[in-house]
Amino acid sequence: LVATNEPFFAKRDDHEAHDALICIAEGKLVADSERRQLSPDYRFKTRAEMATLFADLPEALASTVEIARRCAFRPTTQAPILPRFSVGDSGEAVDEAAELRRQAEEGLARRLRAHGLAGGRTEEDYRDRLAFELGVIEKMKYPGYFLIVADFIKWAKAHGIPVGPGRGSGAGSLTAYALTITDLDPIRFGLIFERFLNPDRVSMPDFDIDFCQDRRDEVIAYVRERYGADRVAHIITFGKLQARAVLRDVGRVLQMPYGQVDRLCKLVPHNPANPVTLAQAIAGEPRLQEAHDSEPIVAKLLDIGQRLEGLYRHASTHAAGVVIADRPLIDLVPLYRDPRAQLPATQFNMKWAEAAGLVKFDFLGLKTLTVIETARELLARKGVALDPARLPLDDPATYELLAHGDTVGVFQLEGAGMRDALRKLKPDRFEDIIAIVALYRPGPMDNIDSYVNRKHGREQPDYLHPAIQPILEETYGVIIYQEQVMQIAQTLSGFSLGEADLLRRAMGKKIKKEMAQQRNRFIEGAVGKSVDRGSAEFIFELVAKFAGYGFNKSHAAAYALIAYQTAYLKANHPIEFLAASMTLDIGNTDKLNGFAQEARRMGIRIEPPSVNRSEAGFIPSDGAIRYSLAALRNVGRQAVDHICAERQKRGSFKDVSEFARAINPRLVNKRALETLAAAGALDELGIDRTTALANVDRIMAAGNQSLADDTGRQNDLFAGAARTPPPIELRAAKPWVPTDRLSREFEAVGFFLTGHPLDDYLDVLEALGAESWVDFAAKARTRRVVGTLAGTVLAMRERHGKSGNAYAFVTFSDPTGQFEAVVFSEALAASRELLQPGGAVLLDVEAEADGETVKVRAQRISSLEAAAEARHSGIKIYLEDTRALDSIAEQVGGRSGQGELRLVLRLDDAGREVEFVLPQGIDATPKQRSALKLVEGVAAVSALGPAQPRPQPLPKGGCLPINRTISHAGP
Repeated sequence: LVATNEPFFAKRDDHEAHDALICIAEGKLVADSERRQLSPDYRFKTRAEMATLFADLPEALASTVEIARRCAFRPTTQAPILPRFSVGDSGEAVDEAAELRRQAEEGLARRLRAHGLAGGRTEEDYRDRLAFELGVIEKMKYPGYFLIVADFIKWAKAHGIPVGPGRGSGAGSLTAYALTITDLDPIRFGLIFERFLNPDRVSMPDFDIDFCQDRRDEVIAYVRERYGADRVAHIITFGKLQARAVLRDVGRVLQMPYGQVDRLCKLVPHNPANPVTLAQAIAGEPRLQEAHDSEPIVAKLLDIGQRLEGLYRHASTHAAGVVIADRPLIDLVPLYRDPRAQLPATQFNMKWAEAAGLVKFDFLGLKTLTVIETARELLARKGVALDPARLPLDDPATYELLAHGDTVGVFQLEGAGMRDALRKLKPDRFEDIIAIVALYRPGPMDNIDSYVNRKHGREQPDYLHPAIQPILEETYGVIIYQEQVMQIAQTLSGFSLGEADLLRRAMGKKIKKEMAQQRNRFIEGAVGKSVDRGSAEFIFELVAKFAGYGFNKSHAAAYALIAYQTAYLKANHPIEFLAASMTLDIGNTDKLNGFAQEARRMGIRIEPPSVNRSEAGFIPSDGAIRYSLAALRNVGRQAVDHICAERQKRGSFKDVSEFARAINPRLVNKRALETLAAAGALDELGIDRTTALANVDRIMAAGNQSLADDTGRQNDLFAGAARTPPPIELRAAKPWVPTDRLSREFEAVGFFLTGHPLDDYLDVLEALGAESWVDFAAKARTRRVVGTLAGTVLAMRERHGKSGNAYAFVTFSDPTGQFEAVVFSEALAASRELLQPGGAVLLDVEAEADGETVKVRAQRISSLEAAAEARHSGIKIYLEDTRALDSIAEQVGGRSGQGELRLVLRLDDAGREVEFVLPQGIDATPKQRSALKLVEGVAAVSALGPAQPRPQPLPKGGCLPINRTISHAGP
């Protein structure tokens, strides 16, 4: 099975998968000196041992070596092979250079007619630049590449598929702009062609193209049809065994119980940005160490897992890369068929596929383009036509939104740190957006303050030398872009832009030998242009420092344009923009919660889901956003499409009986119906949530009966007209208190939608000085802070440190958002009972920023319910009539609290009322008030402050003499 330099695979008589896996795991990384200590059944044998074992079959050893030699194949490398570009239905080949020149010149003329000239430029400037670029492209033999890319982009745009304005250095090409590959005028924004294609640095051009993620596959299908199904393929990638995955795979092989393996996997930290190895997880988690030491099967699992970790596990396809060949791909590379993909994939990875002569084209799916397109479609519903490519780049509302940092959902600008930077910057021109996109990265971030201070006149720009001031004026003397480095070398030292690109590359990669040569060339060139040597040396060192983390301006400008488009939509059409953003994140409840919080901050209501009004996506609804049915948990898209189709066919459902008769229980199952009821989607059918949930079985039965009746009528040619069945007899149910209703809603939606459990505590929180999470987090991002927060407990994950002490990560929610706090051993021991899901607590915390997140540590935790009760001396109930008294007595029951219970009864239409005190004590908590509000006959319930004047108590007999008029003021 396996041939290596010395040993061969061992077990001849056992081919079961788990034995093979264990053999490989135990033999692959074991040194010769350790091999003898392994079980003889599970090790690699030497050549001599294998020869002895297979003495009766010597041809088996020879065949094994022959197979190994045949598998050790490396393709010969060759120059890139592009398919010939053709035109017309006949596929007639053309002179590619001439065709490119024709399309580019015609395209440039159209661009100039539509968008005009950059400031201070003439048409001749544009034509000269285009002629230069076309000359380079022809010399490097890349006209076909430009034509192929332009062809599928033009097809996409002609079929209404959103395409990004550009990405990467390709946005610096005027040819690409003329061909509509990109949508940025490189001359207007000072973008350089040589950064993309440089005859002094021969490499294939590489356009990274963003498409709407929902329709990207249509473009790939077009390419496949255009060039041939046997000549287009994805590029393969290989997934590796990470820590959790290797435990699950080996656990299955060892036939360990799923629950046991799952518990062990959850002890391994999950951090995609910085994956943790099994060895690190074991070292940092005492419970893994304990399981390893106490259970031999777990020890075997962890030991084998560490040997297999990092090996390839499965094949997949590159996220964007597609190759197009001029001949059947099987003549160039072996292919792999992924049963889940329409296209085959190369068996060579990207590096070796390109070495074999295949040219990669990137078809990237960008969600933001889909958001923009969805918002455009929502606007079109109300008759507003919007073309994202033609938005004015000087819209005051957009820059006001950016200056306030209100950029949740705005492409590239929505992080908390970025929002703080925008508030400082107060951008008022498109160039500021380009700059902040480039600056907000590790390294360049140090220059944000200089850029901001120079922009607002608090610091004088330093342009280093008068000759390069025009290059640095746009950025107030701060070197931000790689293109500026190239222009400085060109202007100050006489480099060509092609040579300047090599200098920029050497500076960025810190290639010492090349840097020394370039330094001498730069300084001597500057001295030759009358720059004193000291200044030239100083400028070179400064430019080299900035070039180390300089950003590609072409890429920054292209992404700044998408950022501006999303900011424009949010500033001018916030309902449609947020509805589109929520639709694209429909499966991410954390993102949906964030968008819902942002909508409320902007004064936009989020209406609950409704079977009569909601759709599969989020939609505008009378100045609000209607929640999507498909975003609810346990309600699949098939069920939503069925409900919407029935509603379109029948009209709005009048009541729950009609809804039950309309739905197909095979598509809308019991679990989905329970979720719809709990989320409030049936509220408009004249049934409250409690009753709806209590009658799910009856609703399902009515649906099944209706389905059976319809089937029977279809089978009976002589069946009469359908008669309307009687309404469903609904079982009565006791209404939920608000906290229970919100809890059920949370389970259905994933966050609190129509209210929050802490809403009844707002007066208490204000009195206690508790801050909202959003305000507290804003302060914590600038400095270390301490304060008091309140929250409803959502979840707790308990851990143990190396010392064995317990600590926990607890997720809380308040009306402004969710946050996580770490609770260390002492505070955890004192408050464990309070940290149950649904509990309301007060937290004394300290916090500080860690990148984009705020780390919170809870110092002390106490009961919010107890704090609320201590703030109120009792409860006052306003009665509509005395029939409510029995229900109040039942609600209070035999429980006795410290709070005072007062009743207020209106006596007649003259406005006279009586107020009296019951001898029964009560818990003066918001939860109790919420329960009393549901009692029939209760008009209102309020809390009593710390001290209230006491009216005459109710007589001991408990009777109220209502035949006497009792003045409110009298005894």
